[in-house]
Parts: sequence; C-alpha cells; structure tokens
Amino acid sequence: MNKAIESTTVRERLKLFFTFFDSRFEDLQSHNWRSTIYRDFSAGLIVALTAIPMAMGFAMAMGLRPEQGIIAGALACIVGRTFGGSKYQVYGPTAAFIPVIAALISKYGVQGGGTAAEAHGFLVFVSILSGIILMLLGLSGMGKYAKLVPNSIVVGFTVGIAIAIALTNVEDILGIESFKDTLGQDENIKGGLIHNIQASIGNLSKINVWSILIGLGTFFLTRRLLKVSIFIPAPLIAIGMATVVTATLLSNKGIILVRDIYGSIPNNFFVFTGPSMPAFSTGVLIDIIYFVTAIVFVSGVESLLCSSMADRMANNQKTPFNPDKEFWGQGLVQIITPLVNGFPCTGALARTATSIKAGAMTPLAGYFKGGLKLLMAFYVAPYLELVPMACIGGILLWVASNMIKRSEIREIINTGKFEMIMMLYTAVMVPLTDFLTGVLSALILYFIIQKFRPKKHHSKNSAPVQKVEAQEEVEELIAQ
Repeated sequence: MNKAIESTTVRERLKLFFTFFDSRFEDLQSHNWRSTIYRDFSAGLIVALTAIPMAMGFAMAMGLRPEQGIIAGALACIVGRTFGGSKYQVYGPTAAFIPVIAALISKYGVQGGGTAAEAHGFLVFVSILSGIILMLLGLSGMGKYAKLVPNSIVVGFTVGIAIAIALTNVEDILGIESFKDTLGQDENIKGGLIHNIQASIGNLSKINVWSILIGLGTFFLTRRLLKVSIFIPAPLIAIGMATVVTATLLSNKGIILVRDIYGSIPNNFFVFTGPSMPAFSTGVLIDIIYFVTAIVFVSGVESLLCSSMADRMANNQKTPFNPDKEFWGQGLVQIITPLVNGFPCTGALARTATSIKAGAMTPLAGYFKGGLKLLMAFYVAPYLELVPMACIGGILLWVASNMIKRSEIREIINTGKFEMIMMLYTAVMVPLTDFLTGVLSALILYFIIQKFRPKKHHSKNSAPVQKVEAQEEVEELIAQ
C-alpha cells in the first residue's frame, strides 16, 4: 500500500515537473497580459544590463574565461525558469560557487599540470552527477529538508565566501600581473585564495597605483549609483566609464586589460563541451565526492533561500514556490548549462531582488533576461577585452560587500551565544580551509552540541520580531 502511494506521488511530481505553464504563470491573465509582459520585459532588460559584467567577473574568479560566464548566466536563467519552482527567481553565476569551482579548475587545470579544457571537462562531469542527484532529491520530495540547515551556518558560510572573494581579487585591484610572465597567454587563469595571496605578496613591487584607483573607483561608483536607483545598471556603467578612461587618459599607465590575460572574447557562445574524467584513482574518487557534494549543497540551499526571499519580497499571496520542483530545475541547470561551455549556477539573491523591484511578475522575466543578455553580449563582445582587470576586481569586491548583511548578523547575535559562535566558526573555517570542510565540520558540531543543549522556550513575541528582521533584510538587500 505504501509503495503504491509513493509511486503515485512520484508520478504526480513528474507530471508537475513537466508542466511548463503552471501556477508560476498565474499572474499572466487575459485582461492584463500586455502590462505583465511589459513589466517582465523591463525587469529582464535591467537585470541583463547588470548581469553581463558580474557574470564575466564570476567566471574569471573561478579560473574560467569571461564568455563562459555570459553563456552560463543566460542559459541557466532560461533552463531554471522553464523547470524551476519559483515565479521570480533569477538564475546565474553566484559567489558561493567561486571557491568550489576555482579549487577544481586550479587542481585539474594548468596549475595542476593539466589543461583548461581538461579541467572544464571534469567540471562538466561532476556537475552532471550533481544535477542527477538534485533531480532525484526533487523527485523523492526532499526539497523541504534543505531548510533544516541552521541559519547561523548559512550566514557564516556567506560571510566566509565574501571574505574569500575579497582576498582572492586583491591581485586584480593592485594591478599585479603574476601569470603572464610564467604562462602562455592561453593558459593564464586565476588561482585559488592562497595562491593569489602569495602572488600578491610576492609581487608588491609591481603594484600599479592607477589600477588601484580604477578598481576602487568601480567599486564606489557602483555602490553610489545603486543608492540613487536600483533601476540603474550600475556595474555596466561603472565598467564602461572605467574602460573609456583607461583607453584614453590612462592608456600608457600599464593597466592590465582582460585581453592581456584572456586574449580576444569570442561571440560564438554556444559551444558544446562534453564531460571528461582524469585517470581514475582514489584521489580522483574523493574529489568527485567532494565537488559533487559541494555543488549539490550550494545549489540546494542557496536556491531555496533565494526562492523563499523572492516570495517574501514580492509579497506573493498566491501559490508559493515549490521546493521539490526547484530541486528538479536546479538539477537540469547543472546538467545542461556546463555542456554548453558554462558551469554550475543557482538562484542569485541580488539579481532576483533587482528583478522583483523592477516589476517582474512571471518567469517570462527570466526568459527576457537570458535572451537580452546574449543579444547584447554578442554585439559588445569585441569591446569586452578592453575592460581593465581592476574593474573586475572592483565589481567582485562590491559583490563581496553585499554578501555581508548586517540584519542577518544581528539576527544571529540576538538568537544567542551558541548561534553566534557557530556563525563565526563557519565564517573563519570556509576561507581558512575550504568550502566543504568548513560547512560540514560546522554542521557536525552544531547538531552534536545541539543534542545536549537544554531546550529554549521561544517568547510569544518572537514571531513579530522575526517578521521585522525579515523586512529589514529585504530593505537592506534592495538598498545594496
């Protein structure tokens, strides 16, 4: 009897997963379809303008090429919006994946004795495995369990990633060119956190003051423009202005450009890249387990957090996001996107907030974002190679600063000493060791200690307080 019920549930889920025009499109009605499509188009355009420089920056921080970020962000949004479980979520490259993918590319790419193509092929392989697992988790109804990850560890993980991103991109802002002297142009890729810090310290004599000014100028201009209005594509404007200044007034100041590291930026984005695997060994097996677990964890937790935030921010009074369908959609994103010269992506908090604030109502906004992003990138690709690397460092520094939210930290501190300690432990361990070691050790410690802690009685006023804090978090995200 139980097996029959379970089988029926799986069949129902599969039917839902392959129903493309479901409740996510419930706000698109015959009486308002013109205004709804216009709002979704406007939101898609604004997010597309913002996403191009961010996607390039994320890709380069991972050790991949700029155009891989462009195709990954566009394709992930289209696939995610087709199969995912949220009305509003914007999919694309996210900061949480940077240490995971950068570690794989560094170990199996040029720095590890391989090639960029071999490293990406291995990334495609582990991403496909991750996608299959995510789809199975959604099919078996496991989406709800992702919410069991303690908030203190999620916040600590986010802070730790922000610290790692900021430190990793010091080299770009300082204008230190540590790779071109030792590697061929086609093999110039960024390294991991420790490697970049060592490279920065070992090349302090090469610091370029003009590069620092360009990097910090990009950072502060982006922040300032977004405080004026969220509808301004601040990263694109900041990078455009810095690129013009570098090409004219500072043309002979030795500022490193994207083309100095990556060469020309092609606009033939759709390139099939199949999976591959290194010679099998125990070490490779351990790495497969490690990277697959990391991709599944980031995909699951971040996408559900983003979906939940999106419903709250949009004041969604109708059908809420479906966590199981979200897992299913995330799985397909991780399978399809890397196969077309991309890499793993998930729900992007800041871009989702921007889309909602810009008026998005249905998944059509995601389709518009993906299509417009590819269209614009196709025509501006020849100019992207002129972008100073310091600009990319400035954009990623802005991303890192946005990841640390005062309202979330304050909420954890108000919860109690134990939660605060777990947050600090995770925030330190993630950049100090690696993503999975930091998070898994924090989870193990949390649940072991929690088992022996005396139960706390929640105050009757806790719900209103949490509601106020949630509203503060939304307002802070919009302001940033």
